[in-house]
Amino acid sequence: MGTQSAGRRRNVPIALGAAGALVCVVTACSGTGPGSSKEFTYWSMWKQGEPQQKVIAAAVADFQKQTGVKVKVQWQGRNNLQKLVPALNTNSVPDLVDGPYVKLVPALVATRQSLGLTAAFDTAVDGTTAGKLVPAKYLKTIDIKDAAGKPWMLPYSLTSDAVWYDAAAHPELRTDPPRTWDDFIALLNRLKQAGQTPLAADGDVTGYNAAYLSTLIVRNLGPGGLKKIASDRTGNAWLDPAVLDAAKKVEQLVRGGYLIDGYKASKWPAQQQKWANGKAALMFMGSWLPTESATYAEKGLTYASFPFPTTGAGHDSMRADFVGFAVPKKAHHAADAQRFAAFLLNKKYQDELGQEAKVIPVRADAATSPEMAGVKKSLDSADSFHQQNDGVAFPGYNEKLFWAKDDELFFGKISADTFVHDMQAAQAAYWKDQPQ
Repeated sequence: MGTQSAGRRRNVPIALGAAGALVCVVTACSGTGPGSSKEFTYWSMWKQGEPQQKVIAAAVADFQKQTGVKVKVQWQGRNNLQKLVPALNTNSVPDLVDGPYVKLVPALVATRQSLGLTAAFDTAVDGTTAGKLVPAKYLKTIDIKDAAGKPWMLPYSLTSDAVWYDAAAHPELRTDPPRTWDDFIALLNRLKQAGQTPLAADGDVTGYNAAYLSTLIVRNLGPGGLKKIASDRTGNAWLDPAVLDAAKKVEQLVRGGYLIDGYKASKWPAQQQKWANGKAALMFMGSWLPTESATYAEKGLTYASFPFPTTGAGHDSMRADFVGFAVPKKAHHAADAQRFAAFLLNKKYQDELGQEAKVIPVRADAATSPEMAGVKKSLDSADSFHQQNDGVAFPGYNEKLFWAKDDELFFGKISADTFVHDMQAAQAAYWKDQPQ
């Protein structure tokens, strides 16, 4: 798949295999066939001891008992895909990796080194097939088809985002959360007047910083708006008044003094810890915040959230991103790797991911934790969705261009006007250096 089409939106759910395709029950397949030798290697994005790792480790143990297939797991943590990229040039590649969509695309898909996972999608799970357990509504926004039209990823959980707060300290936000940007600013002003720090932010995490601007652009232009801007080879799309309006709203946060002192020089998770200990009222963060902050949160913190406010442009989509499995083309044991990918969609493990790991399972019928109640309700009721960075995953674009330039805006080093003009010039240069 080409880099420009890696995040392309589609309006047709993924086909779950050709008619008459062999459907293999996870617990009964023999394990023979192409790429199968009763074992496979899995490089996991989770570290030993993390809640997600514990759930997946239990699934690995069950899978081995039920199938006789040995799973050689390396719990590598979030740098698993960084290690994968150089390995792809060798014959020593893992058979299975996992990660978020935005990291899997440049690592595997943009370089056409991902395997089509039709077999995984067609695998029987709990009386249906794994592919049918992936809600079709998300597939309208999240493109997980390769150039041949096959799914290259089998998701097992979702990530979203929200504005988080402690409901024990701010019970009024449960019944009357801010819904518009003006409401949001009014809330920030009330918090300031009450002597509270309105917003926490760890400024060294550039992707977190850029979430404000990317979401505001999507609020102004709708899902796909930022992707369209980033795809413009001239860069002139950054001069759209709706984009400038979004940048000025970020500038408003910075100049209004709503962000916690020291956020520009903070080291993650310093400010996140302060939020979890009541030193700031709100934090715009991914749905992983309760899990990440649980070990150091103050006693009695009651996690609650509300969706990012709207801007009056009529767009109120929810962020929805996949975390899931992919198989490199060079995998030696792809068949067994796909069997395990489907195995994790059994309701037992989906429920455990939701209740014990406190993530959002990909299955709509899976149980979730109380901490995720607000996010889950918003996802279930949403009519439209957008991805992190609106699906922009061009090689190097976010890290070297968009996020880097956004930091200058988010730290108050440049104005909104300067930002959009700088982005126009930088993006034109970026695309000039990319192959046609």
